[in-house]
Amino acid sequence: MTLSLNKNGLMVILSSPSGAGKTTLARKLVSSDNNFVLSISATTRQKRKDETNGIDYYFISKEEFREKIKHGDFLEYAEVFNNLYGTPKSQTFQLLEDGKDIVYDIDWQGASQLTQSAQNHVVTIFILPPSMSILRDRLLSRNSESADSFNIRFSEAKNEINKCGLYEYIIINEDIESSLAQIKHIVAAERQKTKRQNISEIISSFE
Repeated sequence: MTLSLNKNGLMVILSSPSGAGKTTLARKLVSSDNNFVLSISATTRQKRKDETNGIDYYFISKEEFREKIKHGDFLEYAEVFNNLYGTPKSQTFQLLEDGKDIVYDIDWQGASQLTQSAQNHVVTIFILPPSMSILRDRLLSRNSESADSFNIRFSEAKNEINKCGLYEYIIINEDIESSLAQIKHIVAAERQKTKRQNISEIISSFE
């Protein structure tokens, strides 16, 4: 008998303040290795012209969403600007059983809910900017909002950073490729953790 370790996938949660790079890192992670897949949320908001159901989101009605909440079909859910968003439980666990590592681009509240719902599968990583001045420059370079909107977003970024201690890992994103490599090293190490292995099966294989 050839020994093989647990091949179940992981839920890789990336969080950061806006402008620190988590969305870019999530997309690069998925494009660099086909074992990584982006989490697909269910939502009640209207589908945009360039979006595809089942690829960008699972688009459902508010009535259907609330029924799914009653039946415990979501690992986590939240209301954002009068629309509901949630992580489907059945699709998530099927991907994990297939050995896929699911990448989540979510805030600390979503990370907390997922950790409570699926603690044995979750790896939490917080992405920090090199400094607040660099984060400020990154946000300003977008030129996509008013001064008041920018000030609110920058203040929210400071609040997000205060939550970094809730995470298992912290990466300072000075260079995208270096940060990407660090995430891959973390995931590789997490796969080998004792808590994710069938220890009795491993021991019996050597008897």
